[in-house]
Amino acid sequence: MAEKSFKYVILGGGVAAGYAAREFAKQGVQPGELAVISKEAVAPYERPALSKAYLFPESPARLPGFHACVGSGGERLLPEWYKEKGIELILSTEIVKADLPGKTLISADGKSFKYQILIIATGSTVIKLIDFGVQGADAKNIFYLREIDDADKLIEAIKAKKNGKAVIVGGGYIGLELGAALRINNLDVKMVYPEPWCMPRLFTAGIAAFYEGYYANKGIKIIKGTVAVGFSTNSNGEVTEVKLKDGNVLGADIVVVGVGGRPLTTLFKGQVEEEKGGIKTDGFFKTSVPDVYAVGDVATFPLKLYDENRRVEHVDHARKSAEQAVKAIKASEEGKSIDVYDYLPFFYSRAFDLSWQFYGDNVGDTVLFGDSNPATPKAKFGSYWIKDGKVVGAFLEGGTPEENKAIANVARVQPPVESLDQLAKEGLSFASKI
Repeated sequence: MAEKSFKYVILGGGVAAGYAAREFAKQGVQPGELAVISKEAVAPYERPALSKAYLFPESPARLPGFHACVGSGGERLLPEWYKEKGIELILSTEIVKADLPGKTLISADGKSFKYQILIIATGSTVIKLIDFGVQGADAKNIFYLREIDDADKLIEAIKAKKNGKAVIVGGGYIGLELGAALRINNLDVKMVYPEPWCMPRLFTAGIAAFYEGYYANKGIKIIKGTVAVGFSTNSNGEVTEVKLKDGNVLGADIVVVGVGGRPLTTLFKGQVEEEKGGIKTDGFFKTSVPDVYAVGDVATFPLKLYDENRRVEHVDHARKSAEQAVKAIKASEEGKSIDVYDYLPFFYSRAFDLSWQFYGDNVGDTVLFGDSNPATPKAKFGSYWIKDGKVVGAFLEGGTPEENKAIANVARVQPPVESLDQLAKEGLSFASKI
């Protein structure tokens, strides 16, 4: 069995892997010391592009345009960059066995990779309707979006089913972003989700009302409070209809499913301590196993600001946790110490000409401020979350860079609030004066 040996191995090929590789290069890594192992065929890239500009009918994003680390304004790490830095990029390689005590990874084609230090950056996988035994869920033209191959297949279908009917199953991040992208491609779009409003894990009813109204004005039909329970197909095995639990049947040429993800931790089950669905780490992303770190979607880490352990699925945390782990590894080798991870949760999205940002924690009472009328051109509105008399979270649609910085600062500082009515009146100006 072929065997390769490295000082450091990053397992995964997404955002976290790219940012970890860049941090290793910054901190100083010798040629041949570091390998990045990915089952994808391309160098690490900024995954959020897939549900946004990649699907645009005009001037779409394409590789090499969005390789990591361009998403945060950094250098684009092309495949040549890894070569120049002496980092081995091992692509199209799926690891099927991880032996943590033996510090060995084994690939599907029987290759063996030894390491001294491992960073687990395996990310998430999509939850599929087929997993729930939904009838006809294996039909052609039912899509999930996680990797570049998925996006390429979806683009082919959009071209083949020009001006056709699309059904989006799910009302979260992927549902909202892909609903917009498919509408921009001139498809007739319907969205279906079981919750009373879209993005229920983050949005309040007031925030959601704006986006649902805006999407309706763009010609997207939203069907709430029901789920897809089956699919009909034609003689080619292509999807033709989506059957809903409420008895309705929707015609469909393309179906895109976005019902959530699962952290990819299966390889490490029973070998490493887990918590809240992820691999438990400390504030340096060290796991319970010596010399093994976990970053990004798979890590359950101490969120210092709220004094509790959490798992965060977002690109911002993927980038920052990867950098923190590498800094911690290098500091420990040099007998130095670094500060523990002190993360302010941050989420954002862009769709149509909308752009929102959220910082902090969405718990407690809420106050909606600004103009949240979906018919307003260039609407600007937001929300604060107040717990124990303090602002703990802030959301803003249509903010300038300065205004977004102000709401981030409010969520970090957590200023006291005497009156919710007064806060609603002050709105954005409350954040600007903190």
